[in-house]
Amino acid sequence: MLQALTSGAQPVTQISTGYHSLFLKSDGSLWGMGLNANGPLGDGTYNDTNRPEQILVASNVTAIAAGIGHSLFLKSGGSLWAMGANLDGQVGDGTFATHYPYGTNRPEQIVASNVTAIAAGWAHSLFLKNDGSLWAMGGNESGQLGDGTFLTNEPYGTALPAQIVASNVTAIAGGNVHSLFLKSDGSLWGMGYNYQGQLGDGSFMTKAPYGTNRPEQLVASNVMAIAAGSFHSLFLKSDGSLWGVGYNLYGQLGDGTTHNVNLPEQIVASNVTAIAGGGYHSLVLKSDGSLWGMGDNEYGQLGDGTYSNAYTPEMIVPTGVKAIAARVDHSLFLKSDGSLWGMGDNSYGQLGDGTSGNGNYTNRPEQILGPYNQIQTTGQLMGGTNMQLSFVGVANANYALDRSSSLSPANWIPLATNAACSFGALVFTNPPDPATNNFWRIRSVP
Repeated sequence: MLQALTSGAQPVTQISTGYHSLFLKSDGSLWGMGLNANGPLGDGTYNDTNRPEQILVASNVTAIAAGIGHSLFLKSGGSLWAMGANLDGQVGDGTFATHYPYGTNRPEQIVASNVTAIAAGWAHSLFLKNDGSLWAMGGNESGQLGDGTFLTNEPYGTALPAQIVASNVTAIAGGNVHSLFLKSDGSLWGMGYNYQGQLGDGSFMTKAPYGTNRPEQLVASNVMAIAAGSFHSLFLKSDGSLWGVGYNLYGQLGDGTTHNVNLPEQIVASNVTAIAGGGYHSLVLKSDGSLWGMGDNEYGQLGDGTYSNAYTPEMIVPTGVKAIAARVDHSLFLKSDGSLWGMGDNSYGQLGDGTSGNGNYTNRPEQILGPYNQIQTTGQLMGGTNMQLSFVGVANANYALDRSSSLSPANWIPLATNAACSFGALVFTNPPDPATNNFWRIRSVP
């Protein structure tokens, strides 16, 4: 007997990058790929992976943030979890990982509830609670935690979360060794390393400890979004204008020069909706869905088909982009159809395309995960106990099959099936059993 089915696969909804990449699907599952030397993928190993793998948290993840070697995520209810490098206490569990592998390879809960936003720097972490308070832990050698101290002897950080600002904080961003945050009145604040002028306060702090250890106001009002690169800062104003400050040797500020800047300057006048700061490059999303980039392009992280730096913003993708992420030397973006794309350095498999190794990088956007559109399916029994599931998907996408015995919570188990293109058929050897295999889904795969 044939049974008509409608199956909806899970689109990617959030992305974040370090030397590894994280992404979140609409079903609340957390996935990652790339460098895993200190355990930031949270998969119980210290092995790199060049294909997306689901991290040991099955569902209910609501937000993600990737540092250079550690990861943070939130679950529904506002619990904060962390894994990965912890040499400076950036995981926030009260310990310092002073022996190899210098981190934890499984997610551990740090705060039980009420966390609403997270950000990760090189070796420090920031988070907000639902009362608008700002908290921080980890590296603090240049004052990036903003707690009034400089930790200039090992360990160079604090291993437990400390409250920095009591209320009214609405957004946070972490650079390598500086931090930015917004308040509810639209004011922009910063602390930490300021050697290249990234705090935008009119100074270059060229003497140790090279920064400020208390939050200082940088812009009085009308700021609506912030992003921190390694040593530069970007922000959007409420009129859609893009502003930048700090390190600019590679053109990452997009002002047409290579001069460092210690006061904010306008880069784009209007229509900017999202920003991301990489190591020495920047990504910009406009209201028409176009993706733009500027700065360092040694590994192709701008995706413009060259390995030449760009000193003013150049368009990379003309339309259909809805989210961007950048860190170190690679970039990720999401399209409105739910597909995941990447470009740049892939030495550790951080692009998730099945390849890795020194010299492995790409200067054109490549699709990592295909579109996640509705799929019309029909099931048909074959000879014996085999069953064939025929479907119509999206052109140029591949699909696989999962099963689960429950949806509360779901525990999706990949089945051993043949790979299939969008107009193919999946054949599997354990057909639906009402007692154990009640739920089935088709998902797109790399």
